[in-house]
Amino acid sequence: MTEAVLTSPSAEHLEQAQTAINTMPDNVIDTTQFKSALVPMYCPELVPSLNYFVNQLGFRIDAIFPADAPATAIVSGYGLSLYLSVHVTQGVQTLHLLCTAPDLAAGGQRELLAPNGVKIRLAHVDPPMKSPTTRQALVLSTMDGDAEWSVGRAGLRYRDLLPDRHGGAFIASHIAILEGGPVPDYVHFHKVRFQMIFCRKGWVRVVYEGQGEPFILNAGDCVLQPPTIRHRVLESSAGAEVVEIGSPAEHITMADHDLPLPSAPLPPEHLFGGQRFTRHIKAEAAWTDWRLKGFEAQNTGIEAATDGLAAVRLVRVTGARPAVVQSHATEFCFYFVLSGSLTVTQGAASYTLNKDDSITIPGQMPYALAASPDLEMLEVMLPGSPEILLEDVN
Repeated sequence: MTEAVLTSPSAEHLEQAQTAINTMPDNVIDTTQFKSALVPMYCPELVPSLNYFVNQLGFRIDAIFPADAPATAIVSGYGLSLYLSVHVTQGVQTLHLLCTAPDLAAGGQRELLAPNGVKIRLAHVDPPMKSPTTRQALVLSTMDGDAEWSVGRAGLRYRDLLPDRHGGAFIASHIAILEGGPVPDYVHFHKVRFQMIFCRKGWVRVVYEGQGEPFILNAGDCVLQPPTIRHRVLESSAGAEVVEIGSPAEHITMADHDLPLPSAPLPPEHLFGGQRFTRHIKAEAAWTDWRLKGFEAQNTGIEAATDGLAAVRLVRVTGARPAVVQSHATEFCFYFVLSGSLTVTQGAASYTLNKDDSITIPGQMPYALAASPDLEMLEVMLPGSPEILLEDVN
């Protein structure tokens, strides 16, 4: 059964399509010869189906033939041209029409049946973001010999830091770019609740809607990518690495073919989906006391930019570190070791993390941290300032 689905493309599909375009040899297909596209659809009788698509669904007639005994018609609407004919042998049997409010388009019906038997499914033109219920667990990811990397587009390698996705509520990825130079990206945006990019190693050159000329993220820098902000990755150093945290785990990525980047500057207080764009530059940021003695942190500004939804901090050791058990009312708490080592103790269990290891701590779970003098780590927490209980071990 052939099906024409007119829905928003997924990030994976867009990436696969872009990769195919960029790797296709020159002069294989002359696309300047293409003028339009027709979707074939079988009709046992032309007139009933033609009347339905024109009078009920709002398509228009572009052609009909032969004049003395019409058997074929071309109709168009909503960016689509249909080839209705009694001579079609393998036509589409399902058609999706995108609506602003699908439940209001046909009296609550979400699936219609055309006279030729084709199913007309009504879907959202702007699908709402789905936010799964968070199912937290203690998850340890290490860079030892068992670390698994998958190879993605353009030679990118992906390491999944949160395989169970906290029930689909979050995704955490360690991404390595093997080859430097231009990145085959396109202007796009994400329908997300939260998303941040931290440059772990090397550099990445990026451009964002309303933020002026392209800039470089160096190791230790990060950005908050607020919902729907248009952006594009331009190039990177060889061996560059980033850590990406997003919510929900599965979200829609949309290409924007109309907005060129860079675009006109927007005021710093401009909101994208209720959040402000924020860029943290490690070399220019101050260090202040963290919540535990013997540590200090750089506040990236993400907590203020998200109105308290999330906080992202760089944390490092400064001196003596008394043993303290902590717990917090969080839906997501994530540590990624940048240098040195970190030991997390939870009850009778103890976990030692080294460079590029990570751990997620469930909310309300009591645990203690011990660190080497050269520890530096990335902390991501939702909400940004949860209720935290601290208890001295001694």
